[in-house]
Amino acid sequence: MVVYFELGWAILSTICLANVIFGVLIINILSFSRLALVPVVVSVAGAVANGLSFYVYYADNPLINTAVASVFADITWGIQEGGNSFYSYIILSRIIFDRELQIFKGLFWTFIIFIIATRTGITITRAKSILDPSLDLIKTINAFHVGYFTSIAILECVSAFFLLRKFATVRRTSVEASLRSSIFSHLMRNSEVRVASLALMGIARAITYYFQPTVQEASSVLSQIDRFVYTFECLFPIVMIIDLLASKIAAINNNSSSGGRSFPKKRSGYANQPHQRSRTKRRDDEGHMMSSWEETGSRNLVAPFEDRPIEHPPKARSPSAVSQQELVGPDRFDRDQA
Repeated sequence: MVVYFELGWAILSTICLANVIFGVLIINILSFSRLALVPVVVSVAGAVANGLSFYVYYADNPLINTAVASVFADITWGIQEGGNSFYSYIILSRIIFDRELQIFKGLFWTFIIFIIATRTGITITRAKSILDPSLDLIKTINAFHVGYFTSIAILECVSAFFLLRKFATVRRTSVEASLRSSIFSHLMRNSEVRVASLALMGIARAITYYFQPTVQEASSVLSQIDRFVYTFECLFPIVMIIDLLASKIAAINNNSSSGGRSFPKKRSGYANQPHQRSRTKRRDDEGHMMSSWEETGSRNLVAPFEDRPIEHPPKARSPSAVSQQELVGPDRFDRDQA
């Protein structure tokens, strides 16, 4: 009988269990949110799936029990591998709106449905091969895996497009408005690393599974590479945990730095200088708008990490909304009215 902790599956299951503990600690340190729940859920699923692999492929059990365990293992693998994409989904669903959000959700759920369909095909085909060992279904299983991992990689590319596009737009606006853009740069770098890692892992596993000679055994160079890439996938929740902590710290630093920001104030002696008074008034309005935009924008970018509703920043007043009294000054306005 094979000893459990002599196998790689036992180590991978233990890694996932450790990630669960880390995730719970982060929730306790920060606050409960749907975003912080993602690394915990995918880690629990990974721990269960890797543990069941020992029962399915290395333990001597009845075929029915083995097939049932295989079904549960494939379901939990699907939760682990497909669930990582919901981290970007939760962020995007809170920071994009209207038509852009509808397009993203349509693309996201289309690929999720395809991921579920291919994972279902893997589950059924693998269960058949266990119940009837005479069936040679390895090529069918590998073909399903290629479609499955390719869909995950494309889904991450879609999420990356919307995430980086949004962060780049906000960062460019903040630079033009002379606001602090450090938090936007931080979020862009985190998103680039996160989605690029998941996309590369999906592409690598799609390639290696195409040449997989056996079911769930690292018996060739490519299958060992697949196991190597999957190990990084089991460690991926740590990237999410670091992202949660770093984003929270960056937001706190950004808010504390913007708290002392000063803006132009109205100058005296402009009662008889309508044009200069008008320009000063507009600068004051812009300064107030920028301050409110920076404060609200920072809170909105952190809102997905704290599971808070999005706030809409106040709009700047247009020149047409400025009254005649504000343009010409109270003294001259009173004389004209008299």
